[in-house]
Order: sequence, then structure tokens, then C-alpha cells
Amino acid sequence: MNYAFASGRDTTGRMIEIFFRTLPFFAIIGLGYWAGRTRFFSPEATAYLTKFVFFFALSAMIFRFSANLSFAEIFDPRLIIGYLAGTMAVYVLVTLIAALRGLDMQTAAVEAQCGAIGNVGFLGLPMMVILFGEASIGPMMLVLSVDLVVFSSLIVILINADRGSGLGLATFKLVSAGLVKNPMIVSICCGLIWSALALPLPAPVNEFLTILGGAATPGALFAIGASLAGKSAERVQIAVWLSFAKLVCHPILVAIGVLWLLPLDAYSATVVISAAALPVAGNVYMLAQHYGVAPQRVSATILFSTMASIISVPLMISWVSTLVGLS
Repeated sequence: MNYAFASGRDTTGRMIEIFFRTLPFFAIIGLGYWAGRTRFFSPEATAYLTKFVFFFALSAMIFRFSANLSFAEIFDPRLIIGYLAGTMAVYVLVTLIAALRGLDMQTAAVEAQCGAIGNVGFLGLPMMVILFGEASIGPMMLVLSVDLVVFSSLIVILINADRGSGLGLATFKLVSAGLVKNPMIVSICCGLIWSALALPLPAPVNEFLTILGGAATPGALFAIGASLAGKSAERVQIAVWLSFAKLVCHPILVAIGVLWLLPLDAYSATVVISAAALPVAGNVYMLAQHYGVAPQRVSATILFSTMASIISVPLMISWVSTLVGLS
């Protein structure tokens, strides 16, 4: 496993080492940003690359990972509840501050989503595997599942409730369709079913998934950067607050959940808290744009949080590694 961070060194040395290990990820994001900013990569090309990664490369990687894991091996109720408690805490915090500012429920829900949902699929999975080894896949799958099933459903419910749709059949169908059509959820479920059936992956299939899944990491990181080139820097003060909520408040509250509320082992806790420290996910913007609710502030928050995460993510991983004594 690759989770020996500057063993025997001080916190500063540990942070510097983690910074240099995460730097290649952000360098690829930067390359994508340059390509998008110079129009070498058009918005249409970025959209198609994102679609390729989302539906094919990332799905192949997730399926191969989950097909080699047993449900009993990765299912950890303490991790789920601890992460859910910390994430719900930041969700409520951002919602309350939005309410104090006089915002309506829909805008508050979008801002809360910014504070709670990180880029676990495109950035988190490949980064954590490099930093912590393949043992991080199980905890990351659970984090991703909570984000997709609970919070991606919650924002749809809140927006529709504020628009008068309530919690009726139409809203239920909308939420269900969103889950069924999400390739990451489908890939996780299909992989675990394959694993439960104890079916070995045929060599050609495994090789196919390995090659296709290998495109997920560089493709996803490049797509993140290229998409950032089209993000605006409007509503700067709000974007700074929401970035702070995501990059600082979220991991700290998750740390309380998985270290004190329902203590996990040091390794799992480090992976989960590190996942919570990731910048805002791009699908939050897609939802905001789809519903026509504050897409500009989400756009700015994704831009600011991703830029700040170059420093904040190594700092947070170093902090939590020191806190739990993982060396």
C-alpha cells in the first residue's frame, strides 16, 4: 500500500511530500484548463470528453474495482453513518447561513450541495488509489454511494418541493430515474453483483476493462480543467465562503463523525476525511444549470475550490494523517 507519508518526519515534511504526490493530478487539470482557455479544446470537445469518461472509462474502472471486492468486504455501517453525519452537518450549516441571508429554499439547497459534494468520482478515486493504495477503493465506493444516493436525491426533492411538486409520485420517479441512469451507481451495483456471484472476470474482459479504465484518470482530470476554463468568477464573496465550507468545514465535520462519533480505524478514517476535502463536483453545476438555480455562483465555487485545493488537499491529508497517527 502507498500510504507511508514521510515516515519519521515532521508535519511540514509530510505535507510537502503529499503536495508533490498530488501535484501531477493538478498539473493535468492545469493542462486541460490551458487547452480550454486557448480554445485548443472547444466546449463541445470538452462535453464529449466528459461524456466518454463518465459513461465509459470511469464506469469501466469502477466496475473492475467493485467486481474484485465483496459486499461484505467494503460495507461498513459505521463509515456510512459517520460520513453521512459529517456531510449532513455541513449541509445544514450552509443551509442555515443561506436562510439567514434571506435566500429561498432552492438557492439554499444548491449552496448546501456545494458545501457537501466533492469531486469523488473524477478526482477522488484515482487520487486516493495513488496516495493510499487499492485498499482505499472500498471506503471511496461508500463515500461515492452516499453522495449519489442521499445528497443527489435530496437536492432534487428540495427543489421540487419548493416548486410545489412535494414528495409525490412525480418527484419519486424523477429521483429514481436519476439514480438508475447514473453510470457510477450502475457500475458499482453491477460490479458487486458480479462479485457476489463469485464469477471470475475472463482474461480478455479484465484486460478490456483495464485498458478502458486506464483512460479514466487522465481523461477525467483533463476534462475537469477544460471545463473550468468556461467557469466564471462572479459572486466572488459567496464563492469564497462556499469553497471554505467545502474544503475546510466539510472534512473537519466528517473527521468528528468518523473519529469521535463512530470511530473508524486510522486508515479508513484518513481516506474518508481526505475524500471530504476534495473540491466541489462538476455535477453540482449541471444540476444548478438544469433547474436554473444560481448556476453562476456554483460555477465560481467550482473554479475557486479547485484552484485552492492544490494547497488545501495536501494540507488536509497531512493534518488528518498526523491526527490519526498514520505514517
